[in-house]
Amino acid sequence: MNIAAVVQARMGSSRLPGKVLKDLGGESVLARVVQRLRRSTLISEVVLATSVAPGDEAVAREAERLGVRCFRGSESDVLDRFYQAARAFHADVIVRITADCPLIDPEVADHTVRAFVKERPDYASNGLERTYPRGLDTEVMSAGALARAWRKAKEPYEREHVTPFFYEHLEVFRIVSVTNDIDYSSHRWTLDTAEDLEFIRAVYTRFDNRDDFSWRDVLGLLEREPDLSELNSQVRQKALREA
Repeated sequence: MNIAAVVQARMGSSRLPGKVLKDLGGESVLARVVQRLRRSTLISEVVLATSVAPGDEAVAREAERLGVRCFRGSESDVLDRFYQAARAFHADVIVRITADCPLIDPEVADHTVRAFVKERPDYASNGLERTYPRGLDTEVMSAGALARAWRKAKEPYEREHVTPFFYEHLEVFRIVSVTNDIDYSSHRWTLDTAEDLEFIRAVYTRFDNRDDFSWRDVLGLLEREPDLSELNSQVRQKALREA
């Protein structure tokens, strides 16, 4: 079974343009995401999906530097881009990761994949009932279910955000929600603003700019240095349908 992690990456961002190639302790944000996912024990391959927009040529070049296969597709219809990437790489199971999560954890990703393999749903996610820090988001779906969503999703936000059609149509899909025993959802570890970048850079600095630390190591760090969380505590998460 080919379990492919498809990392979505693009240079366009309303709040922090070019964020996926920002420097993070001597490597790009995208490189950190790829390197961390490569430590997964269940993911067969990490691949990249970006757009055909000229600005995303830099993303494709970075993928080549990292030795990651890259698919380029529609800039606006991200669901189509994601679906076509999964087809191009012959994925049986697709793990959706976004490139603005440089603290993504292979253990958490594997936990979500393992739940999917065990339960055999159409879609599994650790973000449906949020108990993990924002930034560890992992979504897993079968190739067949992705094809169904690709055919049926019509609303613009369903095409732009890839997976809303899954969890908004429970009459079509069987869903599994993956949760942690303790609720850490108050933590924000995703990259969307300059404040987020300051926080994530501070975390990497505390680990000597390595990227082999775990999400539990970060929790321990924030227990020791709670002021770090204040760096991006005022950032408001964008709503799914927000322009």
